[in-house]
Amino acid sequence: MHIALAGNIGAGKTTLAGILSRGMGLEVEYDNVSHNPYIADFYQDMPRWALNLYVFNLTERLKQTIRISDQRRVVADYSFYEEAEIYIPNLLGMGLLSQRDYDTYSSLFNSIAFLVRPPDVLVYVKANISTLVDHIASRNLDYEESIRIEYLRKLNERYDAWFEGYDRGKKIEFCVDDLDVINNPSDVSPLVHRLNAELFGLFPK
Repeated sequence: MHIALAGNIGAGKTTLAGILSRGMGLEVEYDNVSHNPYIADFYQDMPRWALNLYVFNLTERLKQTIRISDQRRVVADYSFYEEAEIYIPNLLGMGLLSQRDYDTYSSLFNSIAFLVRPPDVLVYVKANISTLVDHIASRNLDYEESIRIEYLRKLNERYDAWFEGYDRGKKIEFCVDDLDVINNPSDVSPLVHRLNAELFGLFPK
């Protein structure tokens, strides 16, 4: 069983994955891309470093997602598809990625995507801009200080459209704007009930 969490930068996916892991008895798979050696450079000069950053991420996510397919019960704080279908088109649309680099990345993604089995349930962790900004500020990561509001806003728009059209399997939208899952883990209970309903039919939807 594989539950994948998808959502914008600062939505709280990592925190939520840990809570679901403990509450549902799942193994947790955290995104390795925070160790990306290009990440600080990328936020300083996106057009120059975007292809480098996302090819590195794609390699790491492919290895992680293939490993997930060999595990029994896993929640991951990322999905394999987001960067190719949200972040890369967003960079192209904002003029922060050249068409040549976009085509190179897309060709690579499409050549390996067949190796990945979609998650059993995709959870869209949805948050408005003020929530994202608060979460990002609380993390106090130097390389995130240069993230632009417009960049987050465009990503949110693309996430909404992407989730609406997602058809690879079961999906759940979970809005965290009025929740405090760090101090009140019980705020996650409605999501646990919905996941159980989708996966096991134990609770009404």
